[in-house]
Amino acid sequence: MRKYVLETKIKLKKLNASVKSSLSRSKNLILLIVVGLLLNVIPAKLALFFGIPLYLDCLGTVLTAMLSGYLPAVIVGFGVNAINGIAEPVAMYYGVLSILIATLATFLFRRGFFKSIWKLLIVILLFALIGGGIGSIFTYALYGFNFGEGISAPFAIAFHDVMHWNRFNSQFLADIVIDVFDKSAIVLFSALIFHFIPPRIKGRLKEVSLFRKPSRDGGFSEKNSSRNSLLNKVVAMVIVAEVLLGGIASAIGFFLYRANSVNNFVSIAKGVTEAASIAVDAEKIDDYVTRGYEVEGYAHTRHMLEAIRESFPQTKYVYVYKIMPDGCHVVFDLDTNGEPGGAPGDVIAFDPSFEPFLTKLLAGEAIDPIESDDQFGWLLTVYRPLKNAAGKTVAYVAADISMESIIRDEAMFFVKLLSLFFGLSLVIMMVIIEVMKHGFVIPVNQMSYAAMKISGATMRAGFALKMGNLDLTRIQSAVDDVRQLDIKSNDEIGQLYDYFNAMTTDTLDFIQLVRDQILRIQKMQNVMITEFAELVEARDKNTGDHIKKTAEYVEAIARELRAEGKFKDVLSEGYINKLKQAAPLHDIGKIAVSDLILNKNGKLTDEEFAIMKSHTTEGGKILKKIVEDAGDTFDAGYLTESIEMASFHHEKWDGSGYPNRLKGEEIPLSARIMAVADVFDALIAERVYKKGFPYEKAMAIITEGAGKHFDPVVVDAFTHISKSLYDARTRVYVENATEGADAQS
Repeated sequence: MRKYVLETKIKLKKLNASVKSSLSRSKNLILLIVVGLLLNVIPAKLALFFGIPLYLDCLGTVLTAMLSGYLPAVIVGFGVNAINGIAEPVAMYYGVLSILIATLATFLFRRGFFKSIWKLLIVILLFALIGGGIGSIFTYALYGFNFGEGISAPFAIAFHDVMHWNRFNSQFLADIVIDVFDKSAIVLFSALIFHFIPPRIKGRLKEVSLFRKPSRDGGFSEKNSSRNSLLNKVVAMVIVAEVLLGGIASAIGFFLYRANSVNNFVSIAKGVTEAASIAVDAEKIDDYVTRGYEVEGYAHTRHMLEAIRESFPQTKYVYVYKIMPDGCHVVFDLDTNGEPGGAPGDVIAFDPSFEPFLTKLLAGEAIDPIESDDQFGWLLTVYRPLKNAAGKTVAYVAADISMESIIRDEAMFFVKLLSLFFGLSLVIMMVIIEVMKHGFVIPVNQMSYAAMKISGATMRAGFALKMGNLDLTRIQSAVDDVRQLDIKSNDEIGQLYDYFNAMTTDTLDFIQLVRDQILRIQKMQNVMITEFAELVEARDKNTGDHIKKTAEYVEAIARELRAEGKFKDVLSEGYINKLKQAAPLHDIGKIAVSDLILNKNGKLTDEEFAIMKSHTTEGGKILKKIVEDAGDTFDAGYLTESIEMASFHHEKWDGSGYPNRLKGEEIPLSARIMAVADVFDALIAERVYKKGFPYEKAMAIITEGAGKHFDPVVVDAFTHISKSLYDARTRVYVENATEGADAQS
């Protein structure tokens, strides 16, 4: 119960710390956005107040991008346009430019473009192309072409007058040039302010996030994420979705707007023709055609028609025709932009676009609006029958509206639609990416990274188990990393993390259990083999603790060789451990030698010595048989070295040894080391038939045998440690003798 209460308190403490951290980051984010907005507004107002020919309206956007990344910079950039849009709605349409600058500033800063003067020039040029180039096109689409206006006017006029460029190109380049100066000032000021901000504050602002705490180091890094990163795929999908949605929505909006514009213009044209039909006296049509201005009221009616046309600026032509089989007879045809209209009674041939409607026109029937593109331009025409008192159609009142004005309005609408849609879409896209990044991509990436560490640690653990030197530090560290991810969410990601965390903990527990079991089995196995070796050695009354001492000497010689850099490609820690384990079995073959020969006090006959020498081959056979019979069920990797030692520890460097008269490096390293250890212990050990040799005499025999009996490299290493080994053996021997005497007394 106390344990449960303690765990609950710890969880609540962590939750409280997490909430406080989130609140702190939210405050930092809000403060950063407010400061960024002020840095966008205040310098721009000051430049306008003092007449400085610069905009200075994105200083806060660029600085926010440098400090905190995409989303805060986009909010700051678009936020200024949204605020200005309250007083001046057209400012909203420029929001997409601010978002592009915010996105580009973040992208370039994270790739080191703000650390080099030459790269800064690229940054300035790209910003100017967005603000000046695309901005100039936006201005043209929104306001029409206004040459020589604004702060870029001097440059535009100079380009036009001196370079003799056309007005559009002059104005376009002038806007880019003035924006180069503007963005130069903004980039330099931003870099200067960023340089003087304390690193501690930069660190806090870099970590601000709307949704969750930043990832731990190693869990996720945008710099080292691959091209196939999940985040890149998410971004690509969001961008494709936004582009497709934007394209479809814009196309639908465009066609709806066009249909609505045409309907509005048709309504205007119908209104013009209706007003004109009231102004024209239908009873005088024939007189108007034949006599024109001579008819009383003709001039006044013409003036009224002109007034009606002026009341509807979209209207280009207003005229009244009497449709006859030979053509259109002019009743009224107003002058347009200095172009004189037809005189009363003139006959105008039918335009080809009207031929499908001639039957109805000649019959005096109403027709639908006509869209034509002929010598008079691209027009939308509405014909209204003009009837006399008897209800007969005597003429048609027509109004033409230029489709060019529709196209201009459509272009303006399309630019506004795209700028608003993609401006808002980019903001939404940034939010979606942040949500996906912190709520899905980063947790999955962190778990993937942790799984990779656990996989590597588990593979090392499996290898280490075989080598008998398992260290759980790495896998414990990897499991701790998983626990410290502390992913909290109520969706599938949270469930996946919980299961993953439980799995890694279970894996660690299982490996620990397997390790303990293997170590227990290996210990039992080693004890059994050692006891068996000692049982065999006990038949030889001369050996005493020979197998224990030779094992110690073998390990010591191997470690000295490794310390001196000899045989470094072979003498690994695992190999040395195997040598120590294998050493006790080097005389296992003596089990096949008769006790009479093994314990004989005198010199062995040639026949007896031949039998004694057979313990090498018999030992190798016994150990090979153990390996073959046990197969994979017997995990003792050192048996290979045991077979080598048992078979070849009496081989000599010069090839005069037995059983196979191997020479030099034909003799396995394990057997060459054992040969030195075996002879040294035999020389200094006391036997029933001799006393142990003094250290000096024993070493004289060993060194004299270098290059003949022994590997000279092994002997050289042994000379560096032999005295300490001898002293340790002598000390133990004295202690044991003292303890034996005390026991007898």
